[in-house]
Amino acid sequence: MTKRIVVTGIGATSAIGGTAPENWTNLLAGVSGTRTIEHDWVQQYELPVTFAASAIVRPEEVLPRHEAKRLDPSSQFALIAAREAWADAGFPEVAPERLGVDFATGIGGLWTLLDAWDTLREKGPRRVMPLTVPMLMPNAAAGNLSLQFEARAYAQTVVSACASSTESLIHAFHHLQEGLADVVIAGGTESAIHPITMAAFASAQALSRRNDDPAHASRPGAIDRDGFVMGEGAAALILETEEHAKARGAKIYGYILGGGVTADAYHITGNDPEGNGAARAVTQALEEAGITADQVTHINAHATSTPVGDPNEYTALKKVFGDRIDEIPVSATKASTGHLLGGTGALEAIFSILALRDRVAPPTINMTEPDPEVPFRLSGEPMPLGDGPQIAISNSFGFGGHNAVLVVGSAD
Repeated sequence: MTKRIVVTGIGATSAIGGTAPENWTNLLAGVSGTRTIEHDWVQQYELPVTFAASAIVRPEEVLPRHEAKRLDPSSQFALIAAREAWADAGFPEVAPERLGVDFATGIGGLWTLLDAWDTLREKGPRRVMPLTVPMLMPNAAAGNLSLQFEARAYAQTVVSACASSTESLIHAFHHLQEGLADVVIAGGTESAIHPITMAAFASAQALSRRNDDPAHASRPGAIDRDGFVMGEGAAALILETEEHAKARGAKIYGYILGGGVTADAYHITGNDPEGNGAARAVTQALEEAGITADQVTHINAHATSTPVGDPNEYTALKKVFGDRIDEIPVSATKASTGHLLGGTGALEAIFSILALRDRVAPPTINMTEPDPEVPFRLSGEPMPLGDGPQIAISNSFGFGGHNAVLVVGSAD
């Protein structure tokens, strides 16, 4: 029997808000989270890109010191978002053996790893912290959430670059369908605003270089876009079977209807310019959801603001939706939040669910002159979604050729 899977709690911390409601309010208001990086290492290493979308609420402002020092920043963000989501869901009463964790990252404990390397070189092996490996491992966030919430059904981590947390949400959907749990804490996290990643992405010509105007640097769909903006933070969703949620009287934000995951096998960093893999992921997701392309009322595009990625995504969606793609309200929310890499899919899933709840497509800020090769229906103002049942897809594509697409539905 196919189970219906619902979202009962949300939590998020990013460059535009320290909670999910703050993120949503500021997204609708057109706030940009991109700012000049206030760290001396920008000048020390003469970085060519001097800005990013840093989380507006720092973990040390939220977590007790004794707790924070045992966690890499990526796990700190995960814990903050998950605690918010758990409280928002009403602190579900569920047997530990029926509670699971699907929590992703694209890179993992980068700060811990590189700090430990500096310590080894400068002070020797005896000064390297005993908890270094448990802090740097990519599954640290999932493991720590399992400990925090006594989740004993399972704790799994997907590492698929920028598609990671969308894949984790799809895994959570399937795990609930398969009966492995009644409740799942799902999402993703990233803390990679570090000199090595900033230098490496800049070297790859992937980052915008608008150092003189960081707030307007991320401009998906604009003809003068020149790269993405590095973001950080985490997002968490509490997923349950509808039966379990209704039995405990939980509020329901919306439904997870299905997902699709494919691989391009085209290039380690570039996606297929023909959009075949991405189009197959969308088609798979719609088929699993039992939805036709004509029923989709909103799209949260991956749309990173790179010269190549944006038109490739349009090409992929055109294969699925035909000319209707030019009519569907599309939001490119990375323009506001920056690109959270492994955490971005979960954050955008929350935005998609709230868009359906409030019947409004969030604005895409920094739209100057639209690129004729990316004729999405983007707007600098919120767009109404209309009456009746609402269905959205949220796209995530990552280095390695990973494609992940989530389908969500409104609660009514």
